[in-house]
Amino acid sequence: MSHSPVFRFAILSDIEALLDLVESAYRGQRSRAGWTTEADMLEGQRTDRAELEQLIADPRARIVLGLDGAEADGADPGRAPLLGCVLAKSEGEGVAHIGLFAVRPTAQARGVGRALLEEAERVSRTELGASTAKMTVIEQRLELIAWYGRRGYAATGDTEPFPYGNARFGIPLRADLRFVVLAKSLRARA
Repeated sequence: MSHSPVFRFAILSDIEALLDLVESAYRGQRSRAGWTTEADMLEGQRTDRAELEQLIADPRARIVLGLDGAEADGADPGRAPLLGCVLAKSEGEGVAHIGLFAVRPTAQARGVGRALLEEAERVSRTELGASTAKMTVIEQRLELIAWYGRRGYAATGDTEPFPYGNARFGIPLRADLRFVVLAKSLRARA
């Protein structure tokens, strides 16, 4: 990638682009162009309009958008192509949840994800007052867990059940899904 992404927070008028981005990264045939696909594990939606509206309105949450920096140079950054997104949401007591992390399949493996994650960590630390970032990842996503591990996230030993029966999170294609909890200290290293 010749230019770094340009970041801004999502607003209500971004919802359609966000829905398209998240679905393209995780579900259906389009997601198979990248390495983050969950198409063999889940069908259906990954998020919906109501969830995005709620997150955008929540003062404890920030959806960070990564826009194509090359396209944004000298132009209105609000009109630059959306490359990725990530959620940083305060859970209180110094913990921020990182989620809704998606990079357009055609932009994967170009540093966009790393830049987005670093920005989400910065926002969590400086705007949400977090000293720890936590996330949940489907246990079977070993390559994704390893990628997070290379960025300082470690398994806490905790797991969370997959919300079977709630189509808002997708339709499982297997019966053994669950989440592992990963965490990273956001404190500055000495």
